Amino acid sequence: MSQDRPLLGILLMLGFCFVAPMGDAVAKLLGKSVPLGELLLVRFAVQALILIPIVWLTRRAWRMRGRVLWLTMTRTVLHIVGIGAMFTALQYLPLADAVAIAFVMPFIMLLLGRYVLNEEVGSRRLAACIVGFIGTLMVVQPSFVQVGWPALLPLVVAVNFSVFMLVTRQIAKETDPIGLQAVSGVMAVTIMLPLLLLTQNAGIPALDLIVPTQVEWTLLVAIGLLGTLAHLLMTWSLRYAPSATLAPMQYLEIPVATVIGYLVFADLPNGLASAGICVTIAAGLYIVLRERAIARTTARTPAPA
Repeated sequence: MSQDRPLLGILLMLGFCFVAPMGDAVAKLLGKSVPLGELLLVRFAVQALILIPIVWLTRRAWRMRGRVLWLTMTRTVLHIVGIGAMFTALQYLPLADAVAIAFVMPFIMLLLGRYVLNEEVGSRRLAACIVGFIGTLMVVQPSFVQVGWPALLPLVVAVNFSVFMLVTRQIAKETDPIGLQAVSGVMAVTIMLPLLLLTQNAGIPALDLIVPTQVEWTLLVAIGLLGTLAHLLMTWSLRYAPSATLAPMQYLEIPVATVIGYLVFADLPNGLASAGICVTIAAGLYIVLRERAIARTTARTPAPA
């Protein structure tokens, strides 16, 4: 059992915030030519192929049973659904908009941390996350006008990954992060491969199988590499810090996604969406500063005799 180490958890989550948008950008590039089901299959297959040898060579723990096994299976299904919804949203929305809309997730996570995990969540942090949620709605509005219902897919992602992270927190201290991700990759392939094979004549374009070009194969492998690294960082962060502490840090994913979206796709959010992103980031930064102030106050308070 690892003790909480909030600073290390925050640093790991920052790494996630830089790596995850890179994977989203590659998925957006591939989404027009490679069916969603094949994207997901290769993404998880690469994860399994990378991590299984590491688990074997380092003799890490990977066997699961009982409660941990069932929670890992639930986590894997949530992972597939969440990534699938995000990859679909990216075909309709600019990268920064899709990521920013999904940032109702920290608000949901704070509520889950408070009412499900009984983690302490102060009123000021809660108020700041409500402001951040309002900023998210400011991003949703112009996107919904332009593309309709797909603008709501990042909200589905937010709810899904809030539960995903809650489940991860429940098992993070009972599993090795690399072993967990290796088992999850194998589970995902076991789910996706039969599904795709059984639906080839069903007339569902998203579940078709194609033969990728060499460039597409390179990008598919890149999605697997980036996705594996990103979620390892997230899993490690939850091993060392409560979800309520880590949730605000994820706001930094928004400016990273904005920069990548501009450099790769020449996309920038419009006026209202930009204002909403600024509101969301400001709320997140306030929470970060509040966390630091609370930590300093706690450190200065002498222990009771």
